[in-house]
Amino acid sequence: MTDSRERHLVELVDDDGLPIGSETVEVAHQRPGRLHRAFSVVLMDPAGRVLLQRRAAVKTRFPLRWANTCCGHPAPGEELAVSANRRLKEELGASPVALAELGVYVYYAEDPATGRVEWEYDHVLLGRVSGDEPLLPDPDEVAELAWVDPAVLPRAIRTDPTLYSPWLAGVLNQVTTAPAPAPASAPVTAAADAEGDAAERSGGR
Repeated sequence: MTDSRERHLVELVDDDGLPIGSETVEVAHQRPGRLHRAFSVVLMDPAGRVLLQRRAAVKTRFPLRWANTCCGHPAPGEELAVSANRRLKEELGASPVALAELGVYVYYAEDPATGRVEWEYDHVLLGRVSGDEPLLPDPDEVAELAWVDPAVLPRAIRTDPTLYSPWLAGVLNQVTTAPAPAPASAPVTAAADAEGDAAERSGGR
């Protein structure tokens, strides 16, 4: 993550997810942390495999660990679908995709390597894709990509949790236990994407 992204604003929330203010990415992730809104995107192909990314070495929180497809923070008041599709483009070079919200996963985790913390009110978003979409991951965000059968991940995470982000198990639980959802939002249009580009950028995770 670049220094400029650390200065972007995140939306602080209470235990019920109601907005109570804003703070920079950097401050919100310093001990003891501030509870804030986030999203975790999971892309799934027709075979039921999920796309995982291994976080880049320059990430300030949990670098080089495997995580879900894409993570980030909406700017205060920003729609989740707009922010999530922007981050998919920035991190993976992906085209807009329809996203369905499966639920919310609240968690707290400290990174022993960097001293930063994650305390997130995390909206889990699922996108169904063909799996053949062209991707061009940003090496400053993503070290590696892999399509994986989610059924093998719980045991893998238990066997060596240091290889995975601390939120991945909770995010996957939302995906594997949720009923098949109808898309909650159409793909972001070019106009909506342009509007998102003009607004304060959300912080990556």
